[in-house]
Amino acid sequence: MLTKEQINPILADDALTRGLGDPEARMLVEWLVEEADRRTADEGQVRSLCRWGRAVSRFVQLWCYAESHGAAIQLAASERFEWPLPATWVEPCELMEEILDAQAEPEAA
Repeated sequence: MLTKEQINPILADDALTRGLGDPEARMLVEWLVEEADRRTADEGQVRSLCRWGRAVSRFVQLWCYAESHGAAIQLAASERFEWPLPATWVEPCELMEEILDAQAEPEAA
């Protein structure tokens, strides 16, 4: 189990949840903490997880709240996201759940 000092970079990173609603923000932060704990992440891995989380947060914000699908697709391409892009508008919570589930799939297989 990680110490508070080890997960503080996740909990203190306002950019992770900026522009998200409470449910999807909570899902993302909880997933990042669990992933850091699962990996017994060092400081560099936690920074990497936070960077990925900020990009995912921005994607959900662009796709669902700003409805700026073109910008979201460009972000997904530049970040080389490997999960399938949504075909239509989806609820932010649903999209966040799909992304986090897809991110976990390769390790479960």
